[in-house]
Amino acid sequence: MDTTQMLKGVLDLAVLAVVRAEDGYGYDVVRRLRGAGLTDVGDASVYGTLRRLYAAGALTSYVVPSDEGPHRKYYGITPQGRASLDLQTKHWHEFAHTMTDLLDLAEAH
Repeated sequence: MDTTQMLKGVLDLAVLAVVRAEDGYGYDVVRRLRGAGLTDVGDASVYGTLRRLYAAGALTSYVVPSDEGPHRKYYGITPQGRASLDLQTKHWHEFAHTMTDLLDLAEAH
């Protein structure tokens, strides 16, 4: 199964979950998503998602100077982002439960 299409549908949720756990800069978020098992996630997709969530008010950002290269732009979750994550999490659990039931029913026949 091509997980790329499924990942596109849940990338906002995944990014919000990662940033809720701890603020992070772009590549750090990519690394943590991959470390969590989303190995097919693309750098450009995550960077675009971070920018879009920031523009929508779900994330805040701040710059941290670096002695070893360019400054890093960190993202943190806002109260609006937490509310969105909570709602999307509820919807995800309902959807996953429905799909599990459907697949179990199909397997039983």
